[in-house]
Parts: sequence; structure tokens; C-alpha cells
Amino acid sequence: MASLLDAPIAHPGQPLRDHLTGVSRLARSFATKLALDQAGELIGLLHDFGKYSSDFQRYIKSATGLVDADEDEYVDAGALKGKVDHSSAGAQFLWNTLSARGREDAAVGQILALCIASHHSGLIDCISAAPGNFGEDSFAARMQKSRERTHLDECVRAADGVLMQQCEQLLQRRDIVDAVLGRIRRVLERNTIDSRMHAVVFQQQIGLLVRFLFSCLLDADRIDTADFERPRHAAYRSRGLSANWGVLIDRLEAHLNSIQSDRPIDDLRRRISQDCLDASVRPGGAYTLTVPTGGGKTLASLRFALHHAKQRALDRVVYVVPFTSIIDQNARVARSILETADSDIGRGEFVLEHHASITPEVQTWREKVLCENWDAPVIFTTMVQFLESLFGSGTRGARRMHQLANSVLVFDEIQTLPVKCVHLFNNAVNFLVEQCNSTVLLCTATQPLLHKVDDAKGAIRLAPGHEVIRDVRTLFDDLRRVEIRYERRPGGWPHADIARLAMDEMRRAGSCLVIVNTKESARVLFQICRERLARRDEVFHLSTDMCPAHRKVVLGTVLERLAREEPVICLSTQLIEAGVDADFGAVVRFLAGLDSIAQAAGRCNRNGRLKSGVVHVVNPRDERLDSLPDISKGRDQAERVLQDFVEDPFRYGHDLVGPLAMNEFYRYYFFDRRKEMDYPVSARALGYDDTVLNLLSSNTQAVTEMQRRNGAAPDLILHQSFMTAARAFKAIDAPTQGVVVPYGPKGKEVVGRLHGVFDVELDSALLREAQQFTVNVFPNVLEKLRSAGVVTEVKAGARILTLDERYYSPDFGLSAEQVADLESLYVDSKQH
Repeated sequence: MASLLDAPIAHPGQPLRDHLTGVSRLARSFATKLALDQAGELIGLLHDFGKYSSDFQRYIKSATGLVDADEDEYVDAGALKGKVDHSSAGAQFLWNTLSARGREDAAVGQILALCIASHHSGLIDCISAAPGNFGEDSFAARMQKSRERTHLDECVRAADGVLMQQCEQLLQRRDIVDAVLGRIRRVLERNTIDSRMHAVVFQQQIGLLVRFLFSCLLDADRIDTADFERPRHAAYRSRGLSANWGVLIDRLEAHLNSIQSDRPIDDLRRRISQDCLDASVRPGGAYTLTVPTGGGKTLASLRFALHHAKQRALDRVVYVVPFTSIIDQNARVARSILETADSDIGRGEFVLEHHASITPEVQTWREKVLCENWDAPVIFTTMVQFLESLFGSGTRGARRMHQLANSVLVFDEIQTLPVKCVHLFNNAVNFLVEQCNSTVLLCTATQPLLHKVDDAKGAIRLAPGHEVIRDVRTLFDDLRRVEIRYERRPGGWPHADIARLAMDEMRRAGSCLVIVNTKESARVLFQICRERLARRDEVFHLSTDMCPAHRKVVLGTVLERLAREEPVICLSTQLIEAGVDADFGAVVRFLAGLDSIAQAAGRCNRNGRLKSGVVHVVNPRDERLDSLPDISKGRDQAERVLQDFVEDPFRYGHDLVGPLAMNEFYRYYFFDRRKEMDYPVSARALGYDDTVLNLLSSNTQAVTEMQRRNGAAPDLILHQSFMTAARAFKAIDAPTQGVVVPYGPKGKEVVGRLHGVFDVELDSALLREAQQFTVNVFPNVLEKLRSAGVVTEVKAGARILTLDERYYSPDFGLSAEQVADLESLYVDSKQH
């Protein structure tokens, strides 16, 4: 029998040399975006260098049947899966060469070796902040791992000669080191302000530089492997479509020209759109688009993005939105315009919709492939997915990061950015604009002051003349369609009085929307209104206790009644505040942040049908916000502005939700929460208090502990605790568990199929369908449901839960109590 190493393979049927050179070509092309093409080429050549070892070849060939079980070379592949180290050898080879040549070369060597060593696990810690090995030099430990375990010497002897020569030539030249050092210097220059270096921001951005190269390697590795194993998938990938901006622009302009203008608000929307077109010729940078709700900013920002992408020859447009419901709506609008049915050019290929929790009901194989790495001209995704690509754990999200370079990034409803992510987000935006040739557009009616937070931790650097709208204050005056009445009562409004106000407003204005802060308030008000109104079909309830399919049906019925001018009261949590094109005659808003009040006002007289709508801001008596700090702190600062407005309305231009009042609100709000903006991590998670910003930059506590142990910290550029930060980021951000509910006949059918399928984890179409019937449940509610024995796991270990139908109400959605009991309580209340 020939030696196992006569024909080393990377995967079944794929020669190792072919895989390494294929990944190298792709990584080089991706890294060209930052002029780091040779760095991409080198890490691609070395990423699987450890697969030249005889241990790995025995493992892979035993696993694939190339070595028979009765041969001496056979090993138990199942027992060895994930245990044969093949990522350290290439990292060590690169590190040993560069670190021996001095401090600057060592800095570059650490960056590149880190990418190779991490390409299966996600970026590893340099100096660890993890509880189990706090203060340990994890990078040094990996680079000093014994050669017997990494098989470095064996791999050098066994590697393809041509490949080794290519690696050595790259390492001997100064081009790679000079290119990476040049990029580091540019990061340093942009973060040295008035001769003072902002060290935390500089170090976080160096970490983002590492993640960019890491992303290039990950995407190249996954593409080369996938296209070898499934060649037909290669045809799904984009082939120069991003250069077809002219086609997309022509289609959008034709649509805009076809819009009939028969109302004053249409003229204002056209003016906004023209301002966006005019601004599209500006150079790259970070810009703001401040437009009152109902001003048509979705199509206006798309106009800016397409024209700007063409003018600067950029690769793609990425729309980042806060909620999946907005993606459904905005992507559908964009697709209907940009992928016209009467043309074969780009049909189904220009617009890609990607979000984690709710997948499109019909997703083609092409969409599935492209969602893996955002390989399309126009992407719609969520803020969660965007942040995961920059800071999340593992490799799936990080793979997409390089696609954010050479792009237009449009952030819709930017005011919903979580406060804890402010500095991380700001530094990432600055990196993408200043280092990655991207343009950012921050869109909202309530522009947060992201450029006025602490510079030393990270504030967005907006472009000169950053506002796209020529005269924001005049625009707000012209688009003012509502009167906001602050109706604070000492002691607060009882629910019964709020319900009475809503019913009176429905009778006066034809329709009324009540937006509350808690699901409990929505439920109580719904019960009161339904009890007191003669017709039950006039009252509707919306909350996140209802699955997406349920909310879609209810909201559709509400919109139909509004269009027919039939009486309607809708009691909703704040889920209706953004991205829902609803036009109510009156709105009642529970006191909350001024940004929320402004968004609520955007659902009142949205299309200017009335001379003026009315928005009542009330302070509820019976409301518990202990577990909702964002709402309670926003409410407290809004009260300051509201009281100032009562005393001196001229100070705010007589507009309670205009730019002047909003700036004052954010000034109060951000100052009050300035200590929360660096993403705090509690001692419960780490064993000590820290922040994700610190872990991804100076990592001071872990470095101090290392110095205490060893007397000094390593003289290297990277001290970050990447993996610990990524795990903390994800752990804090995702506390809920999805439960599939039996809503309606279709939901019951889906639940039945989930329990009946042989291997549910392989039925991706069924899992996507189930997302439309999923409610995300917090741990305390899930524990109640488990205790009652009404949630069932469809398969042991699958973590897919379904709900007993007795605990899902056609009115309220998921309930921690049996629905029949709730109904009897409701009947009793009517009898009294």
C-alpha cells in the first residue's frame, strides 16, 4: 500500500494543494479591499497547513473510507473528530518566521497567525479574560504548543514544494509587513486627535482590522470547500451584478416618476427624495438623513444609496434595520421595484433578505447560499446580524464582515441602537468609513447624538455638512401633522380612564391607536375596551406574545379597516412604532422616551388626511418598568423635556418632537447613561465586572493580572480577549427561547409535523415555516410553562419547543396561564 501522504487531501476527493491555493486566491481578492492582498494570499496558503500531517491524513481517509478498517493505517475517525490539530502548524510557521525579525514584523506576524489559528473556533483570546484562565497569555501558549502536537516539522517536510516556495517568497518580501503596518498607521492617525491618541478606540479598531482579515480567510475557506463539495452552488454566487447599478437606478427612477402626487404630503416626500439624489454625489463618509415619520425615507434613502454606489463604484448596498417586521416590508418594496417581472435581468438576484429569527417564507437555495456571506448587490438585514458580524462569537457572522467594505451602509431607525452598543458601534462605523472605503447613512426622525458621546471611547465622526436634508427644521414644520398634548396627572391615569379616552377618540376621529410600554397594559386595556364597546370587532390587540403569523393577520385586518374608514381601536406594545405604515386619526402614548413619542406620532394622521391629528401623552398609574430600564430611563429624561416645553415652548420652536427638543432629550438621556455605552459585563458572567469595549481594546484587567503573575506583559500589539468578549456579547444579547405555538389551523399543522418528522434538524424548509409560528419567551415565563408541563421538546437535545394549544389565546397569544381560565375571568368581569 502506498503511503498516506502520497496524495494529501483536504476534504474527500479534494487534494490539499488545490484547497490551499483556491482559498489563497479568494482570500487575496477579498483582502484587496484594504490593499492587503498579499496578506490574504499568505494566510490562505497556510490556514490548513497542518493537514499535511500523517495523523490528519489517517483521520480524514479513515473517515471517508479511503483506508479500510482492517488496514494498519486505519483510525477511529469518530473518536478523533475535532481532536487532530490542523490549524496551529500554519500559524506557528508564520509566527516563527516573522517574530524572529523584530518588533514590527512580530506585530504583523501576530495578526496573521491569529487569523490562521482561529479559523475553526472564532478569534481566540490573546491575553485571556475568561474565568478559567484569567490573565494567561493564550496567544503565546498556542504559538508555543509542542511541535509533536502541531506536527509543524512533519508538515514542512511533507508539504508541496511549489506551495512552500510560494509561502517563503511571500514571507521574504517586505510587501506584506509594509502593507499591514501601513494600515495600522492609518488607524493610528485617524484616532490621534489634537496630538492625543485615543488608545481604547485605536486598539478596538486594530481588533477590527484583525477581524477583517479573519473574515476574508473564513469566507474564502467556506466558499472553496462548498463549491468543491456542491459545484452547482457556485452558479448561485454573484457574477458582477453589483456593477449593474445603472439597471437598478433606471428601475427606481421609473417607479418614482410613476407615483401620482395629489396630496401636499406627496410634494414634501418628493422634495426629500430630491435632497437624497442631490447628496448622492458627495464623497464617502458618515451622513445623517433626518426625516419626520411618514416622509418616505425608505425610497429616498434607497435613491441616495444606489446613485452613490454607482458614483463611487462600490460593491453593494446594505440596509440595516432594527426589527424583522421592517425587513419583511422594506425588502418586499425594494424587490418589487428592482426585480421587475417584465425583465430577466437580475430577477430574484438583486435583493437579498437575511435575518436570524424569521426567515422568508420562500427561500431558494440561491438565497440560502448568499445569506452565508451577503453576496448580493442589495442586502436587507437586522442590527443584530450586523453587530454579530463585527462582535459575535464563532465564525458564521464573522465570515460576512469583509462584505461591509466598499459598501453603502444604510441604518434605518438608528435611534433603536442599544445604548450598551454605542461605543462599539461608533468605532466600527468609523473603521468602515475611514479604512474600508464605505459610506454610512444614519436614518431616523429622531437623530441620536452619536457624534457627541465620549470621544475617548468612541464617537462617530460625521462628514462635514453631514445632514442630507437641506433645511431639517423647515421640513419638520412643513410635515407637522399632529398636535401633541402632554396630559400628565398627579398619581397617574388608571387603565379605565385611558380606555375611556381611547374610545372617545375613536368616536371623534374614527380610529385610535394606544401604544403602551408593557404587554400586561396592552392586555388589560384590550379587555376593558372589548367589554365596554358594543362591537367586539372594533378592538384589536398586538404584542410580541403573538407569533409573527398572528400579528400579520391582526395588523392586516386593522389596516383594511383604516383604509375603509371603519371604526378601530388598536392596543399595542411599541412593536408598531417603527416600520408600520399605519394612519390613525388619534394616538394615545404611554409616557416613554421622546424618541418613542415621536415614532408614535408618526402613526397619527400619517398621510395628512386630517387638518391635524391628536397625540395624547399620558402617565399610567398601574405600570411596572423595573425590568425595562431602556423605557424607564427614557421616560424620566422625556419628562424633563416635556416640563421644559410646558414652561417655554419657544425654546423648542413650539415643536415637542422636532429637532431642537430631540437634541435636548438625547443630551439628557446619553449623559444619564454614559456609563452604560461600553457594553458592561457583570461579574456573574466573568467573575469580575468589565466591559466588552475594554475586552476588545486595552483588556486592562487581564493584562494587569498577567503583569502581577509574570512581572511584565508581552511586547505585542494585540492584548485583546476576542473570544471572551464575543461570548459575553452574545450571552447578554440573547436571553430568550423560541417556542412554536399552534396558532390557527396552519400553526397546529406545523406543530404536528415538527413532532412527526424523522429528523427535524434536517428539514430546513419546515424549520423556516415554523419561524412564522414562534414566540420568543423570557426565562421566567418559560419556567412557568415547563412547571405546568405545557411545553414539549420535539426531539431530545434539539431545543425546539412547542406549546400546548390551551396556552395560546386567539386574542393575546402565548399565555403563562391556561387560556380557558383567562376567558372565564373575562366573562366574570362582564357580569359585574
